[in-house]
Amino acid sequence: MKIRSSRISVSIVRAILRRCSTASKRSLLRTIISFFAFFKLLLARYRPLDFVALRQDVWELNEDEYADSFRASPPPSEETPLLQSSSSSRTKRSKKEAVAQLVPAGDLGYSGSTFFTTPNAKYLIKSLPRRFEHDFFARELLDPYAAHMRRRPHSLLVRITDLVYAPHASLGGMLGTAPTHHIVMENLLFGRDLEPTELEKRRWETYDLKPSDYFFPERDIAGGMLAPDSVLDRLIDEFPGNVRVSHQHKRQLMALLEADSQLLADHNAVDYSLFLVRHPGPNSIPARPAPAPVVRSNAGEWRTGVDDVDGLWTYRAVVLDFFWAKHTLHARSMTGVVKLFNKVAHKGPMTITAEPDEYRKRFLGMVEEMVVGV
Repeated sequence: MKIRSSRISVSIVRAILRRCSTASKRSLLRTIISFFAFFKLLLARYRPLDFVALRQDVWELNEDEYADSFRASPPPSEETPLLQSSSSSRTKRSKKEAVAQLVPAGDLGYSGSTFFTTPNAKYLIKSLPRRFEHDFFARELLDPYAAHMRRRPHSLLVRITDLVYAPHASLGGMLGTAPTHHIVMENLLFGRDLEPTELEKRRWETYDLKPSDYFFPERDIAGGMLAPDSVLDRLIDEFPGNVRVSHQHKRQLMALLEADSQLLADHNAVDYSLFLVRHPGPNSIPARPAPAPVVRSNAGEWRTGVDDVDGLWTYRAVVLDFFWAKHTLHARSMTGVVKLFNKVAHKGPMTITAEPDEYRKRFLGMVEEMVVGV
């Protein structure tokens, strides 16, 4: 597994760092050789200029810092200027090899996705192994998503900063040994790894929240006895208590989510979730010496951190996983199966078979109930 992760990592990083002008100069021989790859696929950026525009013009991310997130830190040089000059050609030759090794992020998902973070933990890379999901995002949702971000730069839809894909067929892609599509996203947990102690790192909490009143087969058939605990633990998160913030911050959150969820409903997306992160706030015990760091960008408070009214917790939030569209063949098939099952079981819809407007209503209701304005 380490070999697989390492080679997938190299493929992703090289695609990110490869200049757009050189992407079209790949030799026919290399394309043929890449067909026989099982793990280290030949990847390329999808619509790179559109993503550059989002990063620079909308979110105001520093492009050099973004690229540096995928570069290996060079070792400190002790050469004299003369030796540095004489070795410049060698440096140029090895520059393309100075790529960072992405950090496997463990089993964060329930969809078979592969996760990595950049070494500086600023960005999260997630594979999209299911064709109907990456096709929906790339072919149908990307343009509306970009337009929405231009209108609402502080939107809470997760910021997808790049999409890399395999433009050519390969054995690895056909056999499923390596994903052919990956998205690069902001990492809402940036800052946790910079905490001084393991205890402080463990005080960061994450919640992947969906409406819990839907039918979940793993939980609701036979009282969950047919599914192992490892599956049930990953199925759905429940937030303990309430998020107590000012009335202004609650109104701000609901306004953002209403606009974001309307975009998703208009394009038939369901099954998305609110990813909520909280870490100790300024009045926590023991007290924080300084606010947790964030990536410099044009970002609103709910992305950088909102303190609760007591100052005990600081919250960050984004909307994740909006790639399941009801009109795709796979989704229609799943809806048919669940409807047939419900003729006997009467369990109701699942999150993946709900109607988009109805899912949006329950999603907003979940947040409205959980977040309390004080």
